[in-house]
Amino acid sequence: MNMGERLRELRLRRKISQEEVARHIGITRSAYSHYEINNRQPVYETLIKLAAYFEVSLDYIIGGIIAKSKPEPAVTPDNREILTLFQHMSQEQRKKSITLIHDLMSQEQRVDGSG
Repeated sequence: MNMGERLRELRLRRKISQEEVARHIGITRSAYSHYEINNRQPVYETLIKLAAYFEVSLDYIIGGIIAKSKPEPAVTPDNREILTLFQHMSQEQRKKSITLIHDLMSQEQRVDGSG
């Protein structure tokens, strides 16, 4: 797998746009797009930013086989909203929310017949 394919794979796993990646690392969407289609190679500083953003090693980005860590689960708008709400809750509200989520999941599993 070449570097462009690797960058595309990392981005798609997170379900984010080229624009989001480019904005985060401080380049244009067009420049990032060229990296994914292997029309251009990023400079060293940009490679470091990409590795940090995707939480993988430089070796992994440039075609190595070992990732520094597993790619994180996709951060969806729902995930962001839940996290924001959770961060603004008191400790007691967090505990109640976690209990409620566990209860909802248990109910769902019983309905599906998987619990």
